[in-house]
Amino acid sequence: MSRKSRVLILLVAVLVLGGVAVGATLHAAGRAAEKDRVRSGGPAVRSGEVALDAPGVSVFQNMAWGPHRDEIASVPAGDPAGPRTSSGVRCLRFHTAGGTGVCLRAVRGGLRDTYRAVVLDARLRETHRYDLAGVPSRARVSPGGRSAAWTVFVSGDSYAGTAFSTRTSVLDLRTGHLDRTLEDYRFFLDGRPRKPVDLNLWGVTFADDTRFYATAATGGRTYLVRGDRAARTLRTVHTNVECPSLSPDGTRIAYKKRVEDASSDAPWRLYVLDLRTLRETPTAERRSVDDQAVWRDGGTLVYSLPGDYGSDLWTVPADGSGSPSVSMRAALAPAFTAR
Repeated sequence: MSRKSRVLILLVAVLVLGGVAVGATLHAAGRAAEKDRVRSGGPAVRSGEVALDAPGVSVFQNMAWGPHRDEIASVPAGDPAGPRTSSGVRCLRFHTAGGTGVCLRAVRGGLRDTYRAVVLDARLRETHRYDLAGVPSRARVSPGGRSAAWTVFVSGDSYAGTAFSTRTSVLDLRTGHLDRTLEDYRFFLDGRPRKPVDLNLWGVTFADDTRFYATAATGGRTYLVRGDRAARTLRTVHTNVECPSLSPDGTRIAYKKRVEDASSDAPWRLYVLDLRTLRETPTAERRSVDDQAVWRDGGTLVYSLPGDYGSDLWTVPADGSGSPSVSMRAALAPAFTAR
């Protein structure tokens, strides 16, 4: 090969490699610009007063990037995509009903974070606080605002596998009495008393200030249980039910159901159970839902799915009809006040 040919080949190689480098740089710059857009963009959020008993608003955890991320915020119920008013109160998990809020939050400092449950009044002022035994997972307030419940992981960090342990507490806000773990209640499996050593309980949903439903797991199976704080009992109702949510009229449960042939890290589909007939209805949402859905009204479910900002809220009809649709971007833990 002549000297001229070698020089020409070398020149072509340099040009090709240079083009590849430029292309890679532009691609990386484009990805960085998109990441910056997502991190700095999203719904408009402004500071202001948020009231848990204000009529006709949706209250939720804001997930938009910026100084108000993880704060409790509100929007008019009729304009979920509108400007948000953010309270300055930050939570890892949140729920509100009857003018009462429960906020599970991290307490920074020391060698590791600790966690706390904080009860809030209608103006988001702290009224009670309780140390938590683990990482926050679920929170609920009874419709009348007089009872609250929360679940934490005391080992493991996901419901998808089997290597986890939970602790669920229920608080009577009228007396201040705290049942630190529902595992102290008498547990009835198919009507017979049992004391399983592997019992886990999570995902309380209240019927009223005393009665509730939750998930129980034992022997590799999950159950919907009916709980009674006064009697301190838990009784199984149905199998393969996780993170239940009771309808406003008390007749149906929305829940996560493990389905066959699903991947081990995304095993659930969103179902609705008729409590009278125990008939199951799959919703039109075919993606895996790892959330405790809420009822926007008697016919619509709201739940979270991963999104650009961590979580978006979606809706789907509870009767199996229709199709899922986005309700609110960059949001989590919705609750709806009276109109």
